[in-house]
Amino acid sequence: MKFFKTSKSYYLNKLTYVNLRWIAYIGQISAILTVQFILKFNFNYFACISIVFFSILTNLWLQFKIKENQLNNSISTIYLSYDILQLGLLFFFTGGVTNPFIFLIIIPAVFSSQYLNVWSSIMLVLFITIVLIILTFFYYDLPHPKLINFNVPDYYSYGIALSIVIGLIFIVYFGVKFGSESRIRRKAYDKIQELMAKENELLSLGGQAAAAAHSLGTPLSTILLTVKELQKEFGNNHKIKKDLELLVSQSNRCSEILKKLSLNPNIDDGFIDSNLSFRDYVNEIVRSYQEISTKEFVINSDEYENSINTHKSVEIIYGLRNFIGNANKFSKKKIEIFLRSNKKDTEIMIRDDGPGFPNDLIDKHKLGEPYIRTADQANISKYGLGLGTFIGKTLLEKNFANINFRNSKKTGGAEIIIKWKNNDLNKV
Repeated sequence: MKFFKTSKSYYLNKLTYVNLRWIAYIGQISAILTVQFILKFNFNYFACISIVFFSILTNLWLQFKIKENQLNNSISTIYLSYDILQLGLLFFFTGGVTNPFIFLIIIPAVFSSQYLNVWSSIMLVLFITIVLIILTFFYYDLPHPKLINFNVPDYYSYGIALSIVIGLIFIVYFGVKFGSESRIRRKAYDKIQELMAKENELLSLGGQAAAAAHSLGTPLSTILLTVKELQKEFGNNHKIKKDLELLVSQSNRCSEILKKLSLNPNIDDGFIDSNLSFRDYVNEIVRSYQEISTKEFVINSDEYENSINTHKSVEIIYGLRNFIGNANKFSKKKIEIFLRSNKKDTEIMIRDDGPGFPNDLIDKHKLGEPYIRTADQANISKYGLGLGTFIGKTLLEKNFANINFRNSKKTGGAEIIIKWKNNDLNKV
């Protein structure tokens, strides 16, 4: 199973956007009709209705003529800019910044901050600011009863415009910040899904291999039996004797291979299918790295008292492998793994003698976040984007683990403490 890579493009969902516009237009028409025919206030009714009618035409065009389900960044920015202009024109005929609904003009920029890129958000914020400045000085009076003289002091109008701009900048900043973090995290979670799908595919292939071995056993036995009968009948024929012996030897070899697959379809990672203690799991993971690494692995389990057997969990195995693999990658000569357990807790500590975690990432508690880089330019080439740490941390935390990152006072290298409550381990 392959997952599509998360796109770096920015899009706005057309259906959601169109529906929100319909809601806005229904609200605008309701307000205009209420003021004109129920409250009977004087204002430029025809101009307002014309603006809304034209906007409805643009929404019909968007809904039925634009075939794409996702509006790209450029088209989305154009439509959101039009929405700002449309609201600005309505407010121009209905009181400018003194209109109590003036705050609605910030909504397009809020959409942009969540779904479009930073430059689109900046452009929309600037456009809204310009519109607000114009509406502060130029507008028709707010619709009101004829007997009441409705006037708003200039300083109050300036305060309304200024407060909206400040609120707009504040909201859009956080929208952009949280939106970018959400996209990064979603991309990282897609990576986890891809990795887990590959692991599950391997397990599935193992089961298929066992089924194939079982199914192929009978025809292979028939072939072997037929070849032996041919040996009895034509064994003295020197021309085919060697060929028959070769067929027998290769058939026996196939039988041995199928027998191994039947007994253990996951030859490389067979231990995953067993319910084992963490000591056994760590030993098997370390053994797989010792086959390809020249570094020294030391496992200390003297304080490992309670040997709790856990159910098969690809996520826990992959999480532990990630951290042990990172220790192997960054260490100079030695990786130490300490297993501790008592009646309440189970703990695994992984320590290496490498350069350790970047101080700026530890101080800011950013370790475990995806796609991060250290500011330490001298060692930036040694570190990745934190994706492996994020994957390992996420998979283990999903299985009730508590992860703590720090630099070892003894070796100066990275030190990771993975801790479980024993009651939680029984749930895995």
